[in-house]
Amino acid sequence: MKIKLFLCGLGCCLALSAQQQTDANRWAINADGGITWTIDGRLPHRDHIEMSGEQVSVVLRYGVEADGSFALERGMVFPLLRTIPNNTHASLMRRGSWNILDYVMLNGRKPSGEKVRNITLDGVMTAESVFDNDLDFKRILFPSTKSPAFCEKYVLRNKGQKPMQVEIATSRSAIVTDPTKGVDGEYIIEYSTVGQKSCSLQPGDSIAFYATCRGYAGSQDADATLNVESELTARRALVALWRGNLRLETPDDVLNKAFDFAKIRASESIYKTKGGYLHGPGGESYYAAIWANDQAEYVNPFFPFIGYSIGNQSALNSYHHFARFMNDEYKPIPSSIIAEGIDIWNGAGDRGDAAMIAYGAARYALARGDSQEATELWTLIEWCLEYCRRQINEDGVVASNSDELEGRFPAGKANLSTSSLYYDALLSAVYLGKNLGKNVSAYTAQAKALRTAIENYFGGTVEGFNTYKYYKENDVLRSWICLPLVVGINDRKDETIRALFSPRLWTENGLLTQAGSSTFWDRSTLYALRGVFACGETEKGMEYLKFYSNRRLLGEHVPYPIEAYPEGSQRHLSAESGLYCRIITEGLFGIRPTGLRAFALTPRLPKEWDSMALRNVHGFGVQGGFDIVVTRLSGGKLRIEFISQGNKILTRTAKEGAIVQISI
Repeated sequence: MKIKLFLCGLGCCLALSAQQQTDANRWAINADGGITWTIDGRLPHRDHIEMSGEQVSVVLRYGVEADGSFALERGMVFPLLRTIPNNTHASLMRRGSWNILDYVMLNGRKPSGEKVRNITLDGVMTAESVFDNDLDFKRILFPSTKSPAFCEKYVLRNKGQKPMQVEIATSRSAIVTDPTKGVDGEYIIEYSTVGQKSCSLQPGDSIAFYATCRGYAGSQDADATLNVESELTARRALVALWRGNLRLETPDDVLNKAFDFAKIRASESIYKTKGGYLHGPGGESYYAAIWANDQAEYVNPFFPFIGYSIGNQSALNSYHHFARFMNDEYKPIPSSIIAEGIDIWNGAGDRGDAAMIAYGAARYALARGDSQEATELWTLIEWCLEYCRRQINEDGVVASNSDELEGRFPAGKANLSTSSLYYDALLSAVYLGKNLGKNVSAYTAQAKALRTAIENYFGGTVEGFNTYKYYKENDVLRSWICLPLVVGINDRKDETIRALFSPRLWTENGLLTQAGSSTFWDRSTLYALRGVFACGETEKGMEYLKFYSNRRLLGEHVPYPIEAYPEGSQRHLSAESGLYCRIITEGLFGIRPTGLRAFALTPRLPKEWDSMALRNVHGFGVQGGFDIVVTRLSGGKLRIEFISQGNKILTRTAKEGAIVQISI
């Protein structure tokens, strides 16, 4: 898919009126909770979306051709079928076009003249078409929740005035892989259709049939079958769980829906491996493995809020895996643990991984509110903080070999990202340690000294903006200057925000990684938006959040945040969706865990809204979830209601921008 990239600032990116932006959208929110592309004259158009279950992932490259017909290519990934060499990318993968219409005959002929009417995304993909011969045809595509299979349901309806003779073939074809290239020998990828006996389809009647693509080791049961209807019920139930927990209610339907979709992608990409549940980025590259940034830092601290037990299990499991590599010599923890937990990748050296892990583990433990888990994680947090302390250079900031971009862009010998994450980790360790009865006075002193060092070492003028140098020698604006805002360092917030949203960094696709380049990674845009809300620039943050959310949810490539461009062709990596959700929880609502059963709340209610709410929030040891409702009062005040199981537990009134302490 070709992407046009323009450098533009506020004037050209956000000058569109709300109506103009809506008119430019390809997709629209529908009444059933999904988004729908109603096919118009803007053809051809293609897009791609990733969908995942515990043993399978698939990238659907789909679209509508110039003649109105449906196009589909399936990029199948089986994360637990490991290939040789068993490295980061060693999931069994196959990509191809399997035309299900080849198995359908109508009145003795193949259906022809397809015109797609609409495509809907709502946790499954549904495409509805009409054919020349009075046939309505519906495709429903989705991954199995538990099995290594991709499932497809097809529904034919006779919309004509005469009976229609229908023949649908039952078929099975299989690819058998080279046994010398599989960790467990040969693998089988099986394509099956479950057809129907020849029948006369009467006017107005419909008939369904099914197809699956399944992957398994040669030693497994080749005769196992899937009930696709049951699989569809299970997938819809799981999506409903993700949507029902941590519901965002605001006057802005696009934000509400973008948040809903981000919860799906953040939660579905968890694989049941030999090493336990492992959350994986995806993208036809990264499975059955964990990273110190994507998992430990980005998505794990989000899982307690959504109340998804498998998400919490995967988070705790990832920290346990990293803890295996603690050592008395304080050699670096590896950046990634791969191949279902049996190997590592550490090709970029120390990326600041200990800071990432300490930051994420401490926030996860606090938000989870489970004292046993917190005690388990405390040793890892302590080790990572001590590792960082030992990397402090003569200027008082943390040295590292690279950063999470692994050398794609310069990071110097000490970068702003690592020191910012270490600073926040120290603050969280103080909160957590006090709950666990630990002496944390040293961490308080270290955080104070580090904050001063961050200002002295990184603070400076870059391209005319009095903001931060990403590393000592840096003289070009970088998107990661947003990180001090995220961790509560607001000394240079005005100039930093001005730099972030200047034409040098901001584009129609969010922030450039480095001014003057053509590369963007959504993760820095998502961090920046959270930081802008966190530092109190609500109206500015909302303006850009709306623009970004509309583009990702309803534009040309939907419905999730993406990894990067041009690298990866805007893959729907999973952890970025977790970062989007944290814009809402930590930015807009200002939730900052301060104890196992306590958090600080600094809601940022936009001027155009009278109220906003997070419903069925989980975490902090609360059973059954709770609601946070923020309502505007007169005189610049807000009413904050904390509701549990329908009962108002407490009500607070505070000035806008004030921090409200909540103890549960």
